[in-house]
Amino acid sequence: MSLFGDGLETAVQKTFTRPAPKSAPAQMRYLVRKLKSTKAVAQMLRISQRTVERYVKDQIKKPRPDLAARLEREVKKRWQPQIRAKAKAKAASTGGIVIDTRARLGYTAPIGSTDQDRIRHLTVALPPQYAARLFDAQETGATDQQLQEIAAEALKEVYFQDSGRRAGSLEEVRFTDIEHLEFDL
Repeated sequence: MSLFGDGLETAVQKTFTRPAPKSAPAQMRYLVRKLKSTKAVAQMLRISQRTVERYVKDQIKKPRPDLAARLEREVKKRWQPQIRAKAKAKAASTGGIVIDTRARLGYTAPIGSTDQDRIRHLTVALPPQYAARLFDAQETGATDQQLQEIAAEALKEVYFQDSGRRAGSLEEVRFTDIEHLEFDL
């Protein structure tokens, strides 16, 4: 489970204008329409081509729990690509992204300053350049650790340094022990 990747994906899915197909046959028909063949859908879901055909014809209606989860994930990944792209572009250019987290946050600073990390609950609006970096990194296949580093850098600038107005000598923010993480566009 990718905490940051899933969180970004959930934030984008909140912008959908129509609900994704709910029933397994409708989801299967949607995937066949998108991928243009039952064979491609079967390979993607790791099931037989005949099984896909039976879902499309409403001969099977209730998938196994593991298949149902894969099916829903793949449909949501492809659902409303233009709405998804517009939401990401808006967040990356003008809107920014809001991060709501409860985690252990602290920083490394010169001797004599307070650098004690502690559990904090923050809801911070990040500027558009960080939203762009997060979405670009996610699209290029960045790991959860890399996404976490980008978020930590954003929190350093926005929360700890207040966009350059304080804590100028701050070196590195520690962002660990994440209990809760949610993004919103």
